[in-house]
Amino acid sequence: GMAATAEALRRVPTVEIDGGGVFKYVLLRVRAAGGPGKDVVRGHGWAEYHADIYERTAQELARQGLDCECLGGGRLSHRPEERKIHVYGYSVGFGRADHAVTTEKLKAEYPDYEVTWADEGY
Repeated sequence: GMAATAEALRRVPTVEIDGGGVFKYVLLRVRAAGGPGKDVVRGHGWAEYHADIYERTAQELARQGLDCECLGGGRLSHRPEERKIHVYGYSVGFGRADHAVTTEKLKAEYPDYEVTWADEGY
């Protein structure tokens, strides 16, 4: 029921990104049916298109009774050896994510990193 779905939402990781490299990312709003939303960041190098990440994540969430919408996308440059993540660019299909929101999520997940963002770049 509702409690199980709310618990599933709570367990959804806020950030899931590759351990290093430059790759596409999407900002998603995940919802339990009719309930409040939670914004999450997903970024992976295997994705040729932003939609690839969105669709795979949506399928995983659907199995837990959750749905999601894409709030936009961009790119991440993750340099673990320098402890830096840079957020930039946009998605042709979904538009530009709010990189400031993404940056806050990444800072919470990687507190010892320098996380920066810029609206320019593709």
